[in-house]
Amino acid sequence: MCQILRAAGAFALYSALVLAPGVQQAAEISFHEASGQVEIRIDGKPFSNFYHGSQWPQPFLHPLRTVSGISVTRGYPVEEIEGESRDHPWHRGLWYTHGDINGVDFWRDLGPEKTGRLVLRGAVKTEADRLSADFDLIAPDKKRVGRITQEFRFARRDERNIVDVRATIHADAGPIRMGDTEEGSLGIRFADEFREDRGAILMNSDRLTGTDRIWGKRAKWVDYSTKLKGETAGVLILDHPSNPKYPTFWHSRGYGLNAANPFGEHDFFGDSTRDGGITIPAAGSLTFRYRVVIHPGPADAAASDRLAQEFGAE
Repeated sequence: MCQILRAAGAFALYSALVLAPGVQQAAEISFHEASGQVEIRIDGKPFSNFYHGSQWPQPFLHPLRTVSGISVTRGYPVEEIEGESRDHPWHRGLWYTHGDINGVDFWRDLGPEKTGRLVLRGAVKTEADRLSADFDLIAPDKKRVGRITQEFRFARRDERNIVDVRATIHADAGPIRMGDTEEGSLGIRFADEFREDRGAILMNSDRLTGTDRIWGKRAKWVDYSTKLKGETAGVLILDHPSNPKYPTFWHSRGYGLNAANPFGEHDFFGDSTRDGGITIPAAGSLTFRYRVVIHPGPADAAASDRLAQEFGAE
């Protein structure tokens, strides 16, 4: 039987005050638990699912929907949609991992002998508008590298659906080196309509557009927008000023991947002498915060700047 938890009372009022200027009615967030996944609904309508079952090497949110219910993320490999692209099967909705953690690739899915896995510790926790889970970082040789805590907070503001992401890497099994690679870290794989060669607009906070101009560059935010199913919609990812190396670098590809990645400097600069890695000392931790805004209409740079300012002030 599904377990349903709803935002109410003081916590819901707190969410409304934080996520919007002035007081407004907070959307009802509910969680419905099933085997290996948790469904997230906003005001009773499906928004996403948090997949954490053992059949997946990494947890992820899939799909992400607009307020009108249109999915902005690619179906594959969770759903089979005729005519859809089938590259990079490890690109599943929205996820946080990294391609070099103590030399282990936790980003891709090349089989258990080549890539690491995030293994759930205990149960997924849901409360009010939040979902959180702890995962052990398990290398192909079955050794535990460390632990990662992932927390997601959901809200609706006007005609925007919002996901706040907090990822904390814990070096509780010895030091952790977050290595320099473009394969990371907070990623979203968009529906094929968000491909640049199909007319999608990719823009960053410096008003640069197109993957050739924004890939590997630092920016406070990046927005992808396009027309799908007769509507124009976009997805904005905001970096938080508390994150290391803010503003982050972006692994923004024209085929529909957008990833905030502060680590991949030697790839982004094409300079093998650079090292963008970060070492977390034993017993230490490192936290990253991001906000994902699914909005109607094309990118609005001024509005994105205001949202970035609000997020940064929290």
